Amino acid sequence: MVFKGTITDAPDFDPSADAEVLYNAMKGIGSDKDAILDLVTSRSNAQRQEIIAAYKCNFGKDLIDDLKYELTGKFERLIVSLMRTPAYHDAKEINDALKGAGTNEKCLIEILASRNNKQIHDMVAAYKDVYGRDMEEDVIADTSGHFKKMLVVLLQGTRDESGVVDADLVGQDAQDLYDAGEAQWGTDEAKFIMILGNRSVVHLRMVFDAYEKIAETSIENSIKNELSGDFERLMLAVVQCVRSVPMFFAKCLYKSMKGLGTADNTLIRIMISRSEIDMLDIRECFRLRYEKSLYNMIMDDTSGDYKRTLLNLCGGDDDLAGEFFPEAAQIAYKMWETSSMTKVQLRPTVRPAPNFDPSADAQALRKAMKGFGTDEDAIIDIVARRSNAQRQEIRQAFKSLLGRDLIKDLKSELSKNLERLIIGLMLTPAEFDAKMMRKAMEGAGTDEHALIEILVTRSNEEICAMNIAYQHAYKKSLEEAVQSDTSGHFCRILVSLLQGAREEGPADLERANADAEELAKSCNADSDEMEMKFMSILCTRSFPHLRKVFQEFVRYTNKDIEQIIKKEMSGDVKNAYYAIVCSVKNQPSYFADRLYKAMKGLGTDDRALIRIMVSRCEIDLFNIRKEFKETHDVSLHEFIQVEPMIGDTSGDYRKTLLVLCGGED
Repeated sequence: MVFKGTITDAPDFDPSADAEVLYNAMKGIGSDKDAILDLVTSRSNAQRQEIIAAYKCNFGKDLIDDLKYELTGKFERLIVSLMRTPAYHDAKEINDALKGAGTNEKCLIEILASRNNKQIHDMVAAYKDVYGRDMEEDVIADTSGHFKKMLVVLLQGTRDESGVVDADLVGQDAQDLYDAGEAQWGTDEAKFIMILGNRSVVHLRMVFDAYEKIAETSIENSIKNELSGDFERLMLAVVQCVRSVPMFFAKCLYKSMKGLGTADNTLIRIMISRSEIDMLDIRECFRLRYEKSLYNMIMDDTSGDYKRTLLNLCGGDDDLAGEFFPEAAQIAYKMWETSSMTKVQLRPTVRPAPNFDPSADAQALRKAMKGFGTDEDAIIDIVARRSNAQRQEIRQAFKSLLGRDLIKDLKSELSKNLERLIIGLMLTPAEFDAKMMRKAMEGAGTDEHALIEILVTRSNEEICAMNIAYQHAYKKSLEEAVQSDTSGHFCRILVSLLQGAREEGPADLERANADAEELAKSCNADSDEMEMKFMSILCTRSFPHLRKVFQEFVRYTNKDIEQIIKKEMSGDVKNAYYAIVCSVKNQPSYFADRLYKAMKGLGTDDRALIRIMVSRCEIDLFNIRKEFKETHDVSLHEFIQVEPMIGDTSGDYRKTLLVLCGGED
């Protein structure tokens, strides 16, 4: 087995000498924290246990008690946790997750989804030894439903680890999973629990491949569609660990550090538990997925002795190496392969209202705006709960019955972001896109991100309709407007996309291979030639075809297309190509990321928020919600609800956004 940890046995190890170093570091006033962290992080866990025994023999004192007394805060937690054996550390984490008023389901999921049989057995025994209780009984008492059942299955530590695969059973399991979910109304959760909780990792990888051929979607997408809550998150974690344990932990580490606060317990737990197992692989996966080394993320997000200790466990800065790792390339290849086989079922959050009466709605809207004051609730309840086609009927009925222009009336009665949002909903998709393109280009500055987002994600039909709507509204072609407001290669990319001439249909495997080879060759050419070659393929080929191109690109270069774009390109050109790649890979995930960026930080980009919520609510906002929750560990609904920068004094803007969002995940 190839060693993938960052912490190894120290050579010429002398536990008595180390015990004395630690004793001297803690005696007297103050403590030598540098000596403590340097010694502890340069010894393996087995060696630390010998140091604990030598410390007690030589000084008659308990080393962990002394460390707790001398150190404080997160640094103390980290050092003390390093001194525990892996089993006793996991046992304490589970106990901490269960005790008190609330349960830390994320901790339960992370540990039980990722540990092998021996690790689980050792952890259960350690729990019994320390707390005098049965871990399974405590888990049962603190959880419920299918989530509880799956945790109990995992706690048995009986997953098949033989490595033997029965081809017939692979096909049967794939069919059973399909029959239990996508193929029927309702879900047979017990079948998911039985198969995902017991089959071997090798077997399940083959099952997931077979499942994609049957269902034409990935097992992850089916779980997101069929399951919910903590049970959904647990099953997704199991699937992720089957696919790649290092990638699972890379995602967990990223979530622990992104945003305004750091989830230090998660960060400590993972850095300790994986430092002697697969930290090198985790580092590679982290850099592959987040375009930044784990080392630099820790540098930016932590401080002091705590930071130094974590960096020692991390073991090195991969950004300095500047190269892409073969293991990461294999993961990237498999990721594109999965993406190319998956057909995502897009789900909206706004659907046509039943028993629709455009005349009654028109009269109700007029009543809401007539006289002194405006009934915003009535307006929101109608506009946000009708499909766009129904809103167009209401617009027509309003003019036919009342001789008035509904959009003009709404503009005069509403204000600020609520007005922008309601008017956006009342326009046709083509009118709205045209207006958003106009807004992105008017005034002193250009919103290049908006131009990229719209042109990269719209279909040929939507782009053609937008061009017509722009010409009608502004008496100028959209292409002319873009050319006058942008320049250089970025302008050429936008003009290419504006033609609405992207190929449609499935991948041509032979041509995809040739395209990948052309892209790979262009990486060695000058920047202009490279950017033109990328445009000729990325702006014209169908999305299914590009998935195969990007998969084969990894095979030719041992690098992922995303890394090349980030490394070799810059500015708006880089952003445009990167957006295309992200949309090809997973468009709902791309929009989830755009929504998160629109709301995080000190101010909200309301124009981006409105643009995405309006344009996607009848297409794939449900899918976007699921991706948002998985990536950011908070639901889109909750994020909109608690985001302090959203909303005017009445909160009607926020209320409308929440209606469009369609519910909590």
